[in-house]
Amino acid sequence: METAEFLEALQTEGRLLAAAAEEAGTDAKVPTCPGWQVRDLLRHTGAVHRWAAAYVAEQITERRPLVEPTDLDGAELIAWYRDSHRRLVGTLAGASPGVECFTFLPAPSPLAFWARRQAHETAVHRVDAESARGGSPTGVTAEFATDGIDELLRGFHARSRSRVRTPEPRVLRVRAQDTGAVWTVRLSPEPPVTTRDASGAAECELSGPAEELYLALWNRAPLPNATGDRSLAALWREASAI
Repeated sequence: METAEFLEALQTEGRLLAAAAEEAGTDAKVPTCPGWQVRDLLRHTGAVHRWAAAYVAEQITERRPLVEPTDLDGAELIAWYRDSHRRLVGTLAGASPGVECFTFLPAPSPLAFWARRQAHETAVHRVDAESARGGSPTGVTAEFATDGIDELLRGFHARSRSRVRTPEPRVLRVRAQDTGAVWTVRLSPEPPVTTRDASGAAECELSGPAEELYLALWNRAPLPNATGDRSLAALWREASAI
């Protein structure tokens, strides 16, 4: 996907998130994030938006701490979130393609990284807001979902922070049935190594439509289908939280 497509998704997802949060109310519990209420979700996501925008706007090259507000609530908090989202979209849309700043996953450019990361960050937390409101979540395209799976498996879980590990080498496969995308996740005592292919035998396969897999792998929905050694599916559930 292109940066412009991620920016379009980011714009849509942020608006949906704010609308769902407003409908639910800031006191509402967030079923997909146990222990959170909508106020926690808005404070976190709005802070992430401002944190990300600052890297690009100020061309900051070193990681800075994320600071979440603790005193905003109700209508004021919802308005603050909407402003945070607008600032982020405006900053990314107006940035030079060659802007240099901090990133934390591989990407063609810092701008491409932040547009992609914030689009998926917002989409996942929009699902959280909609879970607090109730009703079916808004869908995403299979292409967007496939990209999100790729970012999660080959980006986040390639880092040393990943806790998805096994004492002995094991192989997990993930297959998006509607797009044909396949990932092979090699587990060991080290961080997972994921390739975009179906090479070799796998002990467990997680499969389903890309959108369902996207939400399931982010632990926002049940796994669509698991065949083989289901202990690897259970391991994902237990250890994959970012």
